[in-house]
Amino acid sequence: MPDAITPKRRPFAARTASFAATDSPRAVLEECLADIDHWEPSTGAFTALGIAAARAAADASSARWRAGKPLSLIDGMPVGVKDMIDSKDLPTQMGSPLFEGHQPRFDAASVQGLREAGAVIVGKTVTTEFASTQPRGTRNPWDLARTPGGSSSGSAAAVATGMLCGALGTQVVGSILRPAGYCGVYGFKPSPGGINRGGSLDYLSQSVTGTMGATLADAWIMARAITARVGGDPGSPGIMGPLGLPPAQRPARLAILRTAGWPGLHPSAEASFEAALEALRGAEVETLTAETCPALAAVEEATVEARRNTLGINAWEWLWPLNGFHRDNAAGLSPSAIERHARAAAMSQQDYADLLAHRAAARACFARLRAECDGLISVTAAGAAPVGLESTGDPIFVVPGSYLGACGVSLPVLQAEGLPLGLQVLGFPGAEATLFAHAAWIDAVLHV
Repeated sequence: MPDAITPKRRPFAARTASFAATDSPRAVLEECLADIDHWEPSTGAFTALGIAAARAAADASSARWRAGKPLSLIDGMPVGVKDMIDSKDLPTQMGSPLFEGHQPRFDAASVQGLREAGAVIVGKTVTTEFASTQPRGTRNPWDLARTPGGSSSGSAAAVATGMLCGALGTQVVGSILRPAGYCGVYGFKPSPGGINRGGSLDYLSQSVTGTMGATLADAWIMARAITARVGGDPGSPGIMGPLGLPPAQRPARLAILRTAGWPGLHPSAEASFEAALEALRGAEVETLTAETCPALAAVEEATVEARRNTLGINAWEWLWPLNGFHRDNAAGLSPSAIERHARAAAMSQQDYADLLAHRAAARACFARLRAECDGLISVTAAGAAPVGLESTGDPIFVVPGSYLGACGVSLPVLQAEGLPLGLQVLGFPGAEATLFAHAAWIDAVLHV
């Protein structure tokens, strides 16, 4: 390890029982701030910090817990907000020089939900440019020479090191589950519409706002506290279910999703995944493969071009605002953003319609698979986080879930080359509570 200590997650949900006694949200915050002092100079997870406001919020939360009147299960939880999401007291710069110093007047819906639930917002976390391709320098705390993944790079690194108990992320390709896997934290990607995206430029049709946490419970209670207050996107009720982590439930059958990237799976990642499968089978979970389940074979075939089709859909949907950005200040865009603009300009409306039709057909295949299994499992990446900061890694293992409109979690129970790798568990659209019940059971079995 290039640093002096091993990264450590800082669970929150398990500590709330002590807040009325000797422990307090302020004490948890101070522990997080000590880790910020240690880790932030080397990882670069934050774009802005609001420490004075966080201390005031933690003190108010401590008083509520002592009075027996917490606002929610995340009252006092130190959290970060991905710098794609507006906050009224900290700048939202979206990883772009075009928005350097940009200060919104109002909170995004998800941030409003966090504040109303009593969460302590510590700072804004680094994102790639416009939550897309261009990295902005955050390092993986497990090996500072490696990427933490993207685009929710700062959120993953901050939770992994204990600088935060939880953080908001966004995903349109693989931007929550992949960095969560690389950094060894719990990541949650809802179904489209699951968490209200109002106040974020991350508006693409596959995009979702999600959470990262030190534990599975932390990721869930953050998401539910938000949706209980601001719901989902317009037209969607948002994530529903218990405010606490759903009780663990054994899945009867899980389908093994072998994505288009499967031939490139690193031997150590494959061995870790196979060991997990054996443990699940030993606990009486049936696993399906494409050879034994035609419906799964159809899903795998329908997602072979998921990455290519997703990049085309995203390019067209970025016509606004990239057209304006390119016209008025192209020098402020990265080469990857300029390439995306050129790709969109070369597309026709019919091209976009065709891509949407392909995606709709894939989602129809996925819906038919629902009768055959309780969910799907895979890995979050081909192996350990790549060396170098020029790329955030290949999303080929996680883009199918976004393309299919699945909800999903990354469980930090696998390893590759001695570094963290996530077990990806996908659920069907709108079934987030069931997904978490199954994930809680899987997590317990694989952490024994």
